[in-house]
Amino acid sequence: MASNIRSVVTLVVIGVICWMVALVIALAVGAQGKVIWTCIVGAILGLTGIRYSIRRNKRSGI
Repeated sequence: MASNIRSVVTLVVIGVICWMVALVIALAVGAQGKVIWTCIVGAILGLTGIRYSIRRNKRSGI
């Protein structure tokens, strides 16, 4: 079961990295505020997802 949570966390980390890369690109090209905030919120939700997945794994042993 440990590999299952590891794969979930790895997938979410890859998503967070993608949002951060998109944020850097958006800042570099001078994108609208909506795009920048979308990248920020996406990264924050990804970090929340990592925390949630780890806590859920500890509680239920997924």
